[in-house]
Amino acid sequence: MATAILLAAALALPAGGGAAAASSGGTSGSERAVSANPYRGDGMWIWYVSRSSGGDLARIADKAHHRGIETVYIKSSDGSSAWSQFTRSLVSYLHARGLRVCGWQFVYGIHPGAEARRGAEAVWKGADCLVIDAESAYEGRYGAADAYVDKLRHKIGASFPTALTSFPYVDNLPQLYWHTIGVTVGEGYEHTFRVNRVYRRGIYPLGQTYDNPPIRQLRRFRRMAISYDFGGVSWWSWEETNKREWRALGRDVGGPISGAGRSGSGYPTLSKGSRGDLVVWAQEHLKAAGELVPVTGYFGDKTRRAVRRFQRSKGYVGDGRIGARTWRSLLDVTPRMVDWSSKRSRRATKRQAAAGAPRSASLPALRYELPPPSER
Repeated sequence: MATAILLAAALALPAGGGAAAASSGGTSGSERAVSANPYRGDGMWIWYVSRSSGGDLARIADKAHHRGIETVYIKSSDGSSAWSQFTRSLVSYLHARGLRVCGWQFVYGIHPGAEARRGAEAVWKGADCLVIDAESAYEGRYGAADAYVDKLRHKIGASFPTALTSFPYVDNLPQLYWHTIGVTVGEGYEHTFRVNRVYRRGIYPLGQTYDNPPIRQLRRFRRMAISYDFGGVSWWSWEETNKREWRALGRDVGGPISGAGRSGSGYPTLSKGSRGDLVVWAQEHLKAAGELVPVTGYFGDKTRRAVRRFQRSKGYVGDGRIGARTWRSLLDVTPRMVDWSSKRSRRATKRQAAAGAPRSASLPALRYELPPPSER
């Protein structure tokens, strides 16, 4: 997704932490409420409180505890409009019942200042974290994303836990809806980790209970999170989770899956002709390493030459492709990120970013990010 690179890099917690809490029953209620990382453990998303356990907060808390849910993600705003269901009293009550409460806002990028204020208001009402849901309406809005992050961080501080969810597969709480996408749980996890690892941010997959996925796949999704040493998972959504699914989420799933995990996942490979957010990310690292390369999101001859020079500076053969070895070297450099909301930055990159975005921002969204088996 265009702009995912910017939001993912700017918003979330650094990578770290194990998956000991990924299976239910790991901590007491009082420990959950004061956890330094609200994304750890098991979470459930709520769109409408009124449609979740009849809108009865006592029933919501009881079911959450009974089924091992430690964090509830409740919608707090849509665009520039606050949702009245997310209140200080709601947060206080659920806190008192030992649950973590995170607000989530759907953003469009049309009014980034107002959307930043709505996000900050959820924090001021006592939320333990804030999640930004930026989907197709945000495509290509790099300038708006930069302005939003700047204004939001000014209001809530640089360290408040804030994360991104959008599409599969690039963000901190990736919508890994394997059943609806049409891939296996393992394929979804492998692709998600490979693409996200270059951002070096924590990954807490968002799974699905909607669309009736097989119960065995819910268990496998939870075990995969342990295999990849992710600190926790969450589910969309409370309203669409049936009795069999609730029971499956509340049961202990045991340990990791043999042979699955990070060691079997590579890095995304970039070469001449590649384009998109990963290319932007690589170009920003190359610039920070002293290479003269425009940040366009297109991997052309200039980027290939810059990669070769960088590779030779590290003492290995320069083939002009970015694979695992080159990524590891690039990621040791602090990126020089373009401020797409700055008029000065837009003037400095006028040829490729006249509208406050890299050239690649105009690329269409990918409907099927994972290629069919015959093309893998």
